[in-house]
Amino acid sequence: MSKRDNVLQGTLDLLVLRTLERGPLHGFGIAVHIQTASGDLLRVEEGSLYPALHRLEQAGLLKGDWSESEKGRRARFYRLTAKGKKQLAVEEEKWQRLARGVAAVLEFA
Repeated sequence: MSKRDNVLQGTLDLLVLRTLERGPLHGFGIAVHIQTASGDLLRVEEGSLYPALHRLEQAGLLKGDWSESEKGRRARFYRLTAKGKKQLAVEEEKWQRLARGVAAVLEFA
């Protein structure tokens, strides 16, 4: 995995963790929230989202439970664990540092 992939993965992790801070959601709901909240600038594809959800669940940051969706279908709803809430704070700080660094370069240039 390249350094670029790590940044993108970390960004997706942050977006998922932050979205779930609002409460439990299924995968499609997470994707819709990210797209809507970003003003349609960000679209998370299934091929990226579901592996990320699985990885975050394996790491103990999320807990997934099967339930019925608003459309009456079985869906896996994810929620943050205590460990996930702590990791969200870490990821937000990393993102703020990165944003400050990029802003500094843009101002300097």
